Amino acid sequence: MKKFAPIVMVALLAVAFTSCKKDWSCECKDKDGNVDFTYTYPKVAKSSAKTSCDAANTTWKADGGSCSLK
Repeated sequence: MKKFAPIVMVALLAVAFTSCKKDWSCECKDKDGNVDFTYTYPKVAKSSAKTSCDAANTTWKADGGSCSLK
């Protein structure tokens, strides 16, 4: 058990210092399924990018299109 504890500590430290932020893109397609526009979100958390992409999706749905987070 004493050999296992340091390995767990190192793994927890690695997870704690890993950034959850990265570049995301929100791909919006028109009603025909063609990519019409791509919003980019540099160095943000996935939850923030998803919230923004969902808002764009609401707008694009009015014209028959859709947006999805990539």
